[in-house]
Order: sequence, then C-alpha cells, then structure tokens
Amino acid sequence: MRPATATAATVSTILGVGAAAVAAGRYAGDAALKVPSDRPLPADRRVTVHATAAGQITLTRSFAALRPGTYGLVGPGVHTVVGPVIEQAHHAADTVVRRLERVSHGVLQPGDKVRFTPELHSGDPRTALGLDHRDVEIPGELGALPGWFVPGVRETWVITVHGLGATRDHPMNVMGFLHDQQLPVLDIAYRGDPGAPRPPDGLSRLGESEWRDLDAAIRYAVRYGAENVIVHGWSTGATMALYASVNSGLRDRISGLVLDSPVLDWTTTLRALAAARGVPAALLPLAVRAAQGQTGLHGTRLLDTSLPQTLNIPTMIFHGPDDTLAPWRDSRELAGHRTDLVSLHPVPRAPHGAMWNADPAGYEEALRRFLTPLM
Repeated sequence: MRPATATAATVSTILGVGAAAVAAGRYAGDAALKVPSDRPLPADRRVTVHATAAGQITLTRSFAALRPGTYGLVGPGVHTVVGPVIEQAHHAADTVVRRLERVSHGVLQPGDKVRFTPELHSGDPRTALGLDHRDVEIPGELGALPGWFVPGVRETWVITVHGLGATRDHPMNVMGFLHDQQLPVLDIAYRGDPGAPRPPDGLSRLGESEWRDLDAAIRYAVRYGAENVIVHGWSTGATMALYASVNSGLRDRISGLVLDSPVLDWTTTLRALAAARGVPAALLPLAVRAAQGQTGLHGTRLLDTSLPQTLNIPTMIFHGPDDTLAPWRDSRELAGHRTDLVSLHPVPRAPHGAMWNADPAGYEEALRRFLTPLM
C-alpha cells in the first residue's frame, strides 16, 4: 500500500474508532440520565410472587425480599404494601414470607414479577392518607410545576422533593407525620416529572439545574405565607436542597435541611446507574465523559466545592452503608466537615432513598428531634 493510501486508511480507522467511542459514550450516558423519573431504579431487581394468604405474601428469597421494614411492591397493574419478614412463617428454603399490609390496586397472582419500591402510597394526599390538600401550580423556569399543598397551622413550611426513580408520591411516606407536627407541607414535582415541563434535551442533571424548580417552590411558599421553610429531599432532591441552600435568593428563609440519601458525587451515581442498566464496564468512563459533555455537569464532587464551608443551615442526613447508588461515605464526610451544623443518622440495610422504609419509627423520632427547635 502506498504511504498516502496507508495514511488515509489509518486516519479513517482512527476517526471510525473515535466516532464509535463517542456514540458508545453517548449511549451509555443516556442509559443513566435519559430516563423518566417514575421508572424504577435499575438496582430494584424483580422478585416472583409465590403465594398470598391472609396477611402474608411469599416471595423469592433475595437480598431485597429480606430487607427490614415496610415497602411498596409494584408490578403491571398492581401496587401493594408489605411489612417485615415473618420469621416464624413456614416457607421453602428459596422463599421468604412477609406481612401483607394492603393491596392498593390490582390483584396479586402467583408467578407475578414485582419490584420493591420505597413508595407506599399512590394517588394524592386525600385519597391515600385522608389529608385535605390543594392542587397547586408553581411558576417555574420552564413552566408550571404541579404540587400538593397540605395546610398546617405553623408558619414554617416543609417543602418535600423526591429523587431518582420516584415521584411526588414518595414524600407521602412522611406526610402524615409532618401533618401531625402541624407543619404545612408543599410536595412538588419538577422538570421531567409527569405533569411537569421536560428539560429541553430530556436529560437529568442530578439536581444541578433542577434545584431552580425547588427555588421556585421556595418563592411560592414565601409568597403564600411561609415565614421559613425546611427542605426535605431524597436522593437528587436532597442534592437540590443543598444547591438551594447556598444559591437561592431566598436562602435566608431556609431554616433547615433534611437530606435522605443525598447524591454528593454525580460521577459515582452515574456510573452505578449505567452499570445497573447493563452498560459494560469498559464504557463507563465514556459514559461519564459523554454525560459531562451533553449536560455540562461539573466533574467534581459537591464535597470538593465550597459548599461544605458555605453551608450555614442546620442539616439532618439520613443515609446508610448499603446504598449502592449514592455512597454514604460522602455523607459521613460532609457530617465530619460540619459537626457544628450537620447530624448523620445511619440506617443499615436500607437501599437508596429508603431510609424511612427500613426503620420508620427510628426515622420519625430522629426527624422529630431535629424539627422541634426549627418549628
């Protein structure tokens, strides 16, 4: 082959490999970020229903099926709530029996494939919890954002913000508790959620731009009577709360933060999401670079920015060592940086965003102690 021809072939090969790498990286990044917010997290593997009886359900034995606490189970056309494992119940070696709390809708049949979810409720606060509420629209950067407002007599409002793999149904887990504390609750949807505007490119930014929808909710709360707000966020909703606490024009009205499973290192979470959705390990570095190029996400952890030093609001973190999407070592590090403001409540054997589910009583007692001086 002549030198010029060989050079052209080599260049073409390099360009072809480069284009393939770019395409592969974009595919991998999209697998992690271009997902509807209400789609289950990929780490939530399906289990099989083997049998149901009065107050009991038998499931395939797995790490998920053995988790402590209370969870939703979802499958095609069905939503049910299961409680703790019934240790004394008779079962085969490859199954586990849990308490069957209720079937919200649908019918469970042997052979059904279901997933565990932290969302116990579906519908709205009135139908799910018997709480009076108003459907509200919050003027946001991209358009109107739907929300539920549950009134209370206090002048401090709680704004709840769900995270990855969830909808605004998720905060209803603690809504009854917050209502019992007489706190008004504003539970919001944000860009990409059902009923809310989609981001122009359809990609999540893991809280880095979504926090501006939370900022709109803070402005709405203050406009309609809140003297102060406490932001209670899960997963990327917790990340949004941190961004708002240092960037919002109304940050002086934020009197407290409750962070459940905060995403503090977006690259680790993106890698975990992509891997769980079947992206080969060799493509994970490309996924990170592609996501950064597509979204403009910064390449640093929140802990490596000025945020830990800038944070000046009492903060409670609920997190645990079994979270595979947002490692809790970052939460421990943040709490260690700011022992004057940040408290960490560890929850063992809890998956991402499900700290309440694993230990509802312990979660609510820690939350009550944190909220009392802020009310």
